[in-house]
Amino acid sequence: MIDEELLVQRALELGLAAIDRRVRGELTSGLIDSIVGEADADRPSDGEVARHFEDNVDFFSRTGRVHAQTVFFSMRRDEQHQDIAAADRAGIALRRLRSGDESSGVESELGDPQVSPLPKTLLPPAKIRDYVGPVILRALDTLTQGEWSDPIESGGGFYLARVIEREPRVVPTFEDVEKLVRQDLRRRRGDEALRQYLDELRDQKSVVIDEALFESSSTGR
Repeated sequence: MIDEELLVQRALELGLAAIDRRVRGELTSGLIDSIVGEADADRPSDGEVARHFEDNVDFFSRTGRVHAQTVFFSMRRDEQHQDIAAADRAGIALRRLRSGDESSGVESELGDPQVSPLPKTLLPPAKIRDYVGPVILRALDTLTQGEWSDPIESGGGFYLARVIEREPRVVPTFEDVEKLVRQDLRRRRGDEALRQYLDELRDQKSVVIDEALFESSSTGR
């Protein structure tokens, strides 16, 4: 213990806490753990946990999912369709689809390859947006199951879209997610305690940024 204390004091004298990134990181982590630990020690009551669930029910719910399909018609005409504009091909395809033609055949004859076609499964809205963008996602929100949309201009061409299956939002009961709710409430309390601690430090200390450090970094010195 004495040797350890001597080494710690010497390290502080040498300024390792200020210049050694590893030491700074360990000190920071230790202090954060202490602050969060104090907040965590005050366990929330059952009533507080129940209110946290009610106030944040959307966070604990599973968003509705959609299985959708799109057919794309590029404005960059290929040789096969060089005499028919993309908008016209989309219109022809829509009439055939609404009359009952198989989508695979219509897409093969009139459509173009998609860079990121939608997987043939239920997906949350955020994932659908990643594949086809917000314009198509908004169109899907307005469609009933099985209905083909009007041609939608987006991404250098036109899309036809339809909803194959729609799964509603799932809201769990408090009893099903009580453990998760408790964990989330404790995590948020820890985050809030850390924010308050940092705000107090900023009020107590005068923070001055040395702009010369940024100038040295930008010039490569």
